[in-house]
Amino acid sequence: MECPVVVHEGQKLNKMAAIGQKWVPLYQVDAFTDQPFGGNAAAVCLLGDEKIAAEMNQSETAFICKLSPQDDFISSSVFRLRWFTPVSEMLLCGHATLASAGALFYVIKNPSSQLTFQTLSGDLFARREGDFISLDLPENKSQPQDGGKYKDLIKATIGSFPVQEVRFCSSVGGDLLIRIPDSITREQFEKMTPDIQGMMAAHQEEIRGVIVTLKGSLENGCVDDEGVQYDFVSRFFDPWSGLPEDPVTGSAHTVLASYWAKELGKTEFYGKFVYFDVVLYFHD
Repeated sequence: MECPVVVHEGQKLNKMAAIGQKWVPLYQVDAFTDQPFGGNAAAVCLLGDEKIAAEMNQSETAFICKLSPQDDFISSSVFRLRWFTPVSEMLLCGHATLASAGALFYVIKNPSSQLTFQTLSGDLFARREGDFISLDLPENKSQPQDGGKYKDLIKATIGSFPVQEVRFCSSVGGDLLIRIPDSITREQFEKMTPDIQGMMAAHQEEIRGVIVTLKGSLENGCVDDEGVQYDFVSRFFDPWSGLPEDPVTGSAHTVLASYWAKELGKTEFYGKFVYFDVVLYFHD
């Protein structure tokens, strides 16, 4: 996954009670965009306290920690990384990983060509690729799922749209994948308005979020401004984590890439996540 970022520099938050009387470096980074205040924002904190996540109220806050007292943020290339929503810790967050790499590369001026982040989902890698940052994220496979178990949640999410396939991925924290028929147009897909209160009421504890995806085609209007066809378009909803819809999420694409690689027989994809174009490379 190759992506640009924009970093808002110079933000600091005084957390006297949490870590002693010192200032904590804190940055807001817009991931998956080259425009300020676009993309998907994440807060990035160096040596911070997870209570900051609730105060920032971003979809995710990333906490970067050194592995030993001898390490430093400028010259080290391996760090520990954790992600928190305003209410809980996440197993994986792609855009906050991208934001963390952006803060280290562009603000801290870490000269490494590659950064390694030790996380709850294993080692993740961020590399410089010209003006972009390339992320290596794990594959998260989904399994066929009987939609009846989640019929109320599915209904609240997609309304009257028919369902082509339902799958479940447990390894990313519990994502329900709903594929809707290819006959649905891009305009219909983007106008889809979930019943957020209904989703909250139908939520089951094993569910982290709901991915809704549609195969792209010229016939259903899934093309970019230049007329190039998208392989697929997607949306991600997780109102129980404090944010009804994620504008673009890297972790959901670890599920989507695995699914669409088998469906399309491809290893390189051009996708759209409602508002943002995404280029994905898949390898086993």
